[in-house]
Amino acid sequence: MLKYRLTWIALIVLVWTSMLSFGGVAAETVMLYPNIFVDPPESLVRAREFIIAGGPSDYFPPLGASVVLSSVVTVLLTWRNRRLRWWTAGAAVTFLLCEFVFSAVFFWPRNEIMFVDPVGTHSAEYLRQVAAEFVAGHWVRVAGGAVTAVLAFTTLIRWARTSAASPAASAGVQAEAGR
Repeated sequence: MLKYRLTWIALIVLVWTSMLSFGGVAAETVMLYPNIFVDPPESLVRAREFIIAGGPSDYFPPLGASVVLSSVVTVLLTWRNRRLRWWTAGAAVTFLLCEFVFSAVFFWPRNEIMFVDPVGTHSAEYLRQVAAEFVAGHWVRVAGGAVTAVLAFTTLIRWARTSAASPAASAGVQAEAGR
């Protein structure tokens, strides 16, 4: 019964965190990016001046860690269930590859160039090129976040259907309701 409860909790946390992550990336895409990347390098300087008290680098790393942690826990809890295994593993692998690995390899170096290196270090032409690469690569993150959220939600729905059809799970839920 404990594993049953933990699986529900892990799936809900996974769905919640993956949807928050995808929603954050989608919001960033439509609210921040048009302002940040409108006319580099001038817009990059304005972004540095604006994003001081908090920004994406304060929001996404802890949220990403929670998606990774909940993915790992959920994969472990659902691994024996063949109807769920690959949905959960797919969500975890998609997030790890598109959000974490791709960000570390592709975005972090570009963030350094655009937002950490001292202003004037790079030519305007180079900054425009890096900004264009960043915006183009961002769609991998958007797609990965969407796929992760859909796979996580699909797993939750499949788990709910499996649990509703399982006499043992239903008996456990009814016994708990009687407490």
